[in-house]
Amino acid sequence: MTTTRLAALGHEEPPLLSLAQRLLSVAELGLPAMLLPGGEAFSFTMSGSKAPSGSWTLERRGTSTRYAAITALGVEFLPEDRQRAVLAGRSAQEFTGLLIESLPAVTNLGDAALIAWAAAETAHPKLSDALERVEALDVEGRPQYTVEAAWVLSALAAARGTVDVERRFSAARDRLLRARIGDSPLFPHATGPGLVPWYRSHVSCFADQTYPLQALARAHASDDQGGDPEALAASEACAARICELQGDGGQWWWHYDARTGGVVEGYPVYSVHQHAMAPTALFDLTDAGGSDFGASIRKGLRWMTEVPELAGHTERQEPLILDELGATWRKVYRGDPKKAVRAARGLGTRLAPNLRLKSLDRVYRPLSVDRECRPYEFGWMLYAWQGGRI
Repeated sequence: MTTTRLAALGHEEPPLLSLAQRLLSVAELGLPAMLLPGGEAFSFTMSGSKAPSGSWTLERRGTSTRYAAITALGVEFLPEDRQRAVLAGRSAQEFTGLLIESLPAVTNLGDAALIAWAAAETAHPKLSDALERVEALDVEGRPQYTVEAAWVLSALAAARGTVDVERRFSAARDRLLRARIGDSPLFPHATGPGLVPWYRSHVSCFADQTYPLQALARAHASDDQGGDPEALAASEACAARICELQGDGGQWWWHYDARTGGVVEGYPVYSVHQHAMAPTALFDLTDAGGSDFGASIRKGLRWMTEVPELAGHTERQEPLILDELGATWRKVYRGDPKKAVRAARGLGTRLAPNLRLKSLDRVYRPLSVDRECRPYEFGWMLYAWQGGRI
């Protein structure tokens, strides 16, 4: 099935349509291997190791509730027979039912919000139960991490036409909008003080931008009384700024100064940002009536096969997409000890917002590849390219 999003990609840049279809095939191949025995939970990550012969093997490590919920959100857009092929015989709705049954033991707000979002998207009959767990964990007046607060809003926006969530929806929407610092278009790492140390409270990550801009776009689209211009404007401003800051090679940078709207530290560059998270958020914004950020999406996607960080370093060049394994390597990073560059730039920009410490770029060059692959990377990939029905 060719979605509207894929069709538009093929019209604008046909080689990228082939790349996107290739990545989607990798996702459907890789996700079943990430299921734990019994098919009821997903691993946290798959770690790759290379034998002297050159062959690769992947090892499942850990368990992740939130990655399972994100996977359900993406798989739901596949035809039912392909849903069952990915989820060990279950449909996305049935798999979401397993996640809802686990909610009494879920103590993380983000995990619960993602499960509720999946319940709304799959039209699960126990959506109300999932929303009740979110409400129990989302203590009024307590600061939350921005990503998790955004997932709460997305879940409530998705549930809005089925369950009466208006009071909670308004509170979640207002919390995100109030979280911004001054007139900066970017979002901080938390919605209020107390969760982040003072010396890095100004530093926010790429996820702190994409999930709120997506949630606010969805909030606007869910309002059948004329939309929500304030939410849409905030989403649009955030999207425009991260696109303005996008690297020449299509890189979506990692850490920002939420006060000034600038970049604190660019690396790592994560594959999931390039092929899935940025497209997911920006597509949802466009579908909600916002601007078309297709050029930036295509530029970011192109990075997956044209990695400028590794170009010219023959001994380090390796593909980030491993079709036969059903994997995409997680990131390109500096390899600096204890994330020294991020720490130095985070503290430096706290004291002097425009400080860049460019000498660190010469000492710690981004030439390392993290050979891991996580389920949510494929979940958002499926959502981004197979979805589109706000």
